[in-house]
Amino acid sequence: MDLVFRANRVITPDGETAADVGVRDGRIAAVTAAGHLAAERVIELADDEVLLPGLVDTHVHVNDPGRAEWEGFATATRAAAAGGVTTIIDMPLNSLPPTTDTAALDVKRAAADGNTHVDVGFWGGIVPGNLDALKPLHDAGVFGFKCFLIHSGVDEFPHVDLPDLTAALTGLRDLDALTIVHAEHPHHVTEPGPDYPGFLASRPHRAESRAIGDLVDLARETGARVHVLHLSSGEGLAHLRAAKDQGLRVTAETCPHYLTFVAEEIGDRATQFKCCPPIRDAANREQLWRGLADGTVDLVVSDHSPCTPDLKEGDFATAWGGIASLQLGLPAVWTQARRRGHALTDVIRWMARTPAELVGLRRKGRIAEGCDADFAVFAPDEAFVVDRARLHHRNPVTPYHGRPLAGVVRQTWLRGRRITGDHPHGRLLSRGDA
Repeated sequence: MDLVFRANRVITPDGETAADVGVRDGRIAAVTAAGHLAAERVIELADDEVLLPGLVDTHVHVNDPGRAEWEGFATATRAAAAGGVTTIIDMPLNSLPPTTDTAALDVKRAAADGNTHVDVGFWGGIVPGNLDALKPLHDAGVFGFKCFLIHSGVDEFPHVDLPDLTAALTGLRDLDALTIVHAEHPHHVTEPGPDYPGFLASRPHRAESRAIGDLVDLARETGARVHVLHLSSGEGLAHLRAAKDQGLRVTAETCPHYLTFVAEEIGDRATQFKCCPPIRDAANREQLWRGLADGTVDLVVSDHSPCTPDLKEGDFATAWGGIASLQLGLPAVWTQARRRGHALTDVIRWMARTPAELVGLRRKGRIAEGCDADFAVFAPDEAFVVDRARLHHRNPVTPYHGRPLAGVVRQTWLRGRRITGDHPHGRLLSRGDA
């Protein structure tokens, strides 16, 4: 072995155990009882630390190139590593050009190459008129395709209507490609008011639940794989449960902010909380937690969507809708999960193993022989208060500032090398990378 991690608590696919984890050539070569492996270098975890697989975040807006002042690959991936995330999949919009054809994908890869502290893959985009670009993007290695059913927030990435999406799903079914959808129905969205109640009322539960119902119908009609992004409304759970009961290939995610914050606590000028779909009330938050617990919701990812501070100024009618949280997802979810009786094994299933499975990364998200030696050393009982000045994403705006959380990531390792934030050694991933 090149390296051995020895810990009293290791989260494996079979549960939590004391173990030695041996690493050779950047991969996990053995997982055995503690004290059974030898190497020139042995990393012994402290009694209060747990060895986790590196998290996989499949919903990250890096915005580079074109809007690198919002975020960039170096800063985003440094933040990811600080939060125990070792793999991200970058969204196809908010960068310029958007990733809607292979030429744009080449530009995106060039911006990322040599600048990533974690491994990075890419989504393609579905917009009106680019059906012919989807197969070339698939062949070029994107992990699937994102679309919006409502205005995306940027004009260069227009939304699709149901006929557009039906045509795309029909073609992508034959490729067995995944389509991920921002599911809000435009007929139920109105102009927002300037305060938080006015913003929340403009994007009601019905907008999500109707859109999700339409997606389930399309999955049934086409046989395609469909994934619902950033579920915020408990009313959408019934459609998702029905889809799973029918054996449809429909999955869903939610995000740390929907599992943490509640509308009742958001002030009228607290635009750092603005996101679309919106953070809803406390009863709704508990519905989402129940959906995670029973498997209706499959995974938790950040939807890290930062911007420059000036775009977050003003009121809820005009401020940018996006939350920056890439570094804080693990402690945010763990803080709430343990209050509800969940174990770290549950959190890792939601935030590492299942996201990796969703996008077909068989060597990510698990501590098991043959997997990449991606790890987070986590102290689950250490508390801290979030200080935006200590976060690594580009602009110091986050709704978590001043919030007490449980769980500190003390080290992050990528393929057997510790990530220090000094020398990027992340790789660019393509769909099919085993």
